[in-house]
Amino acid sequence: MAAADPGRVDAWRQRADHAIGSALDTLADSEPRLLASMRHATLLGGKRMRPLLVYATGTAFGVAEDALDPAAAAVELIHAYSLVHDDLPSMDDDALRRGQPTVHVAFDEGTAVLCGDALQSLAFAVLADAPQPPAARVAMLRELAVAAGAGGMCGGQARDLAATGAGILDIAALERLHAMKTGALLRAAVRLGALAADVDAGTAVRLDAFADALGLAFQIRDDLLDVESDSGTLGKTAGKDVAQDKATFPALIGVDASRQRLQSLAATMDEALAPFGERATALAALGRHAITRTY
Repeated sequence: MAAADPGRVDAWRQRADHAIGSALDTLADSEPRLLASMRHATLLGGKRMRPLLVYATGTAFGVAEDALDPAAAAVELIHAYSLVHDDLPSMDDDALRRGQPTVHVAFDEGTAVLCGDALQSLAFAVLADAPQPPAARVAMLRELAVAAGAGGMCGGQARDLAATGAGILDIAALERLHAMKTGALLRAAVRLGALAADVDAGTAVRLDAFADALGLAFQIRDDLLDVESDSGTLGKTAGKDVAQDKATFPALIGVDASRQRLQSLAATMDEALAPFGERATALAALGRHAITRTY
């Protein structure tokens, strides 16, 4: 399968950034410190994996890029809110994110809580104005809400907090934790693109299989980077997982077995996308990036 066009991927990142910036611009009359914290949380860089998945999925099945902008911005706003709250002292207690002070460090804890709340609210406001037909728009809103909630990202974070220092997870429980905490929002990004394209049921099943494997691979790679990389490269504090006795794949099954699991997940992603041929080039490239990334 051919490699994805880097220029196209960069253009998608820029589209997502512009959509997020435009959404924040609608809040110009908001309390200045809160708005500044929201800009700090969203516009200081980042991989933009979730918006890229929206664009790659939607365009693969015929949706125009501009029709995907609201979904791309919305899923990244949810991701940004989750990072702001995850970094709080009551959660992961981190001072560094994307090479910059975390929101509660740059501002204060109260502002960080409100920042996350406001980013979540803005995500749904943006998605509610998406150009898809009403039924599709409602389905997209539901998909994002479920992925972000107790059965998805928030539930996964709760499981992570409960498991930290407990040392009682087996591999199935760890995979379930990360399917919720990390995988749910990545899968939602793919599903948002698929819903915008109104794909058939068989295509949706294959895209889900790809997204599920990608979500787990993304987290395993994250766990490995925490062990093998440094804070300057990652843009966040390296070694925190070990220091906090977090439930991770290297801690449970070892580094070598974690790398082997990545290769197995890569094969699963390739198999899921194979029937789509060249139209899935960008999705396949994002899957490879989840496994090979260095930050």
